[in-house]
Amino acid sequence: MMDAELGGPVLKSVSRSFYLTIRILPAKIQAPIAIAYLLARASDTIADTADAPEPVRLGHLAAFGKMIRENATAGLGALQREIRPPDAGERGLIARLDRCLAWLAALPEDDRREIVAVMEKIVRGQTLDLERFPKGDGVRALQTATELDEYTYLVAGCVGEFWTRVCLAHVPGYGSASEAELLRWGVNFGKGLQLVNILRDIPADRRAGRCYLPEEELLAAGSTPASPAREVFDRWHARASEHLEDGRRYIAALRPARSRVACFLPWYLGRETLRLLQARCPLDSEEKIKVPRSTVRAALARGCLIAFSNRWW
Repeated sequence: MMDAELGGPVLKSVSRSFYLTIRILPAKIQAPIAIAYLLARASDTIADTADAPEPVRLGHLAAFGKMIRENATAGLGALQREIRPPDAGERGLIARLDRCLAWLAALPEDDRREIVAVMEKIVRGQTLDLERFPKGDGVRALQTATELDEYTYLVAGCVGEFWTRVCLAHVPGYGSASEAELLRWGVNFGKGLQLVNILRDIPADRRAGRCYLPEEELLAAGSTPASPAREVFDRWHARASEHLEDGRRYIAALRPARSRVACFLPWYLGRETLRLLQARCPLDSEEKIKVPRSTVRAALARGCLIAFSNRWW
């Protein structure tokens, strides 16, 4: 059952787009998807609250993972005192973590087990992120393509996997493809969306001393993490496009109209962001690329077209 406040105003305050996605989903899967998102957003807030020193954030990430895993609240008070994000919505979420944990505990065992499993991976990815990018002089990069692929799986690919498992468990006839195909496409769908975020956020990450493009590829192209080569950017832009093509396959295989629309919205916005990134490469500008509101409206309109048919593809 949905928690009216957590699944309503609180969710909306930390993600208007995902709030809309939740409202579109079939009712029987709204609760597990919503609480999983809130827990993941909370762990992301813990990892990103720059006012707290990195050792403090790492400690609270580990404690939060244990709370989820063991259905406990030990350490929650300290977390709420020391993690004070500047965003009002995120502060409200942190203040309600006891209720989030109670909502998780009230879910059926199978849903709870899936959420615990995906949160283990997400927290692991966020922990690695803090460990790999400590504060310091200059811009640090991930070392290899394997590290980048691992990161995109841990923070997003596993979400596509989780989403698919929950939907298969609750929605009869969820997809026309095999479970193995849906899981593979779902993982790549999530990884593709995360790569879009990484490519879009290159200017902001550079200012923060981070570069997710692999250093081995940058050095081979005669560039550095502080000034990445266009050929490396283009390579990962193409990888993101390939992953989103698996996202298209995933959506086309779904049967429930609501699920198709819910998945189509982030896919379409991701694809349009890639198009903008190709036209205005973030390596050449500090401006953050963002799709206009008209594109969001177009996504909603076209989502209605693909809800019942694959002809639009």
